[in-house]
Amino acid sequence: MSKLHLVFGGRVSDPQTLDFVDPAALEVVGVFPDYASAEKAWRAAAQRTVDDAEMKFVVVHLHRLLEPALD
Repeated sequence: MSKLHLVFGGRVSDPQTLDFVDPAALEVVGVFPDYASAEKAWRAAAQRTVDDAEMKFVVVHLHRLLEPALD
């Protein structure tokens, strides 16, 4: 089984939280089959918005949500 990962991001109200200002405007970077490729996509998205402190991208471990007993 592949360990799926989701990378998404958007504008947050406070850079120290995950309180996204407009969830409808989230940018979905993609779903990836492993952490290494998800991290590569996350780094690219974060680097693209490095000058905007209110933009935040995250990696979500979808495989942990789908089958939590496996981890």
